[in-house]
Amino acid sequence: MGQRLVLRSAAPPEHVRRLVAYVEKTVRQLRPEGGVEEPAKLAVLAALAIADELFQAREDRAQGEVETVERVTGLLRLLDDAAPPSKLFP
Repeated sequence: MGQRLVLRSAAPPEHVRRLVAYVEKTVRQLRPEGGVEEPAKLAVLAALAIADELFQAREDRAQGEVETVERVTGLLRLLDDAAPPSKLFP
């Protein structure tokens, strides 16, 4: 966005550079869409876009966890049906 900032972080410099690059890429993607040039507006739009990605990723992960639990539960039922615990350990 044409501004230089001094950042202090406990994270390694390479990690911070990747974050900055990601935000800059998001800003570049937003510029042509709305023609917004004001840095503050671009920063807010980029933050919203990145927050949306985060929320979607969290929802996808939660759904994946639910599906994993359902699959494991189904497999355990199949194992119990095939060899009930009482038959394995008399």
